[in-house]
Amino acid sequence: MTTHDIPDSRTEEADLRAGIYALLAALLREPPSEALRQWLGGLEGEPDDIRLSQAWSRLAAAAADSDVERLERAHFRHLIGVIQGDVLPYASYYREGGLMEASLVALRRDLKTLGIQRSADVSEPEDHLAAMCEVMAMLIGQNDQRAGSFFHRHLAPWANRCMHDLARVDTPFYAALGELATLFFQRESAILIDNTTLGTPVPGTSVHEDRGQALGAGE
Repeated sequence: MTTHDIPDSRTEEADLRAGIYALLAALLREPPSEALRQWLGGLEGEPDDIRLSQAWSRLAAAAADSDVERLERAHFRHLIGVIQGDVLPYASYYREGGLMEASLVALRRDLKTLGIQRSADVSEPEDHLAAMCEVMAMLIGQNDQRAGSFFHRHLAPWANRCMHDLARVDTPFYAALGELATLFFQRESAILIDNTTLGTPVPGTSVHEDRGQALGAGE
């Protein structure tokens, strides 16, 4: 066996974290399909983190105990609404109290630096938490060292509060999702280091023009 045959635990961990960001993005953007609901219902917790393990177990149990129709109604009520949902998952709302505020302007500037743009078929502004989780999934999945700066600049100031609010809704599945996301973001805040400037490309990383197609285009 050569060194190339030995799995890199750091790469595996990064892939897992990127996958969790992608899952959070999918569940925040739209209700789960039947296939995803069934997959979630069979999940098991992480043995190395008791609180996260319990949160995964609660999400799995809630998914198994629900159905697509109920989750569609709950997603609309909690995250969309006729006028607005119970939770407004936008950075501008949590940071400035309104929509389309300075946080969105700063985010768009940094997304342009990263070479990421909103997909044409996505209607929400880029400061929707689902879109930001998609960006984090891309950055971590590509080992882009600017992930820490992006997280601390654009998610850390508000994402936990948003997901704490979601954890208080009356639908067990979305309450469990909010709890899980809160704990995950807390762990990410400790893992990720804000050690780069987004405006300065990091040596050894590349930004492709078509990278933005993944933002909101994902599924």
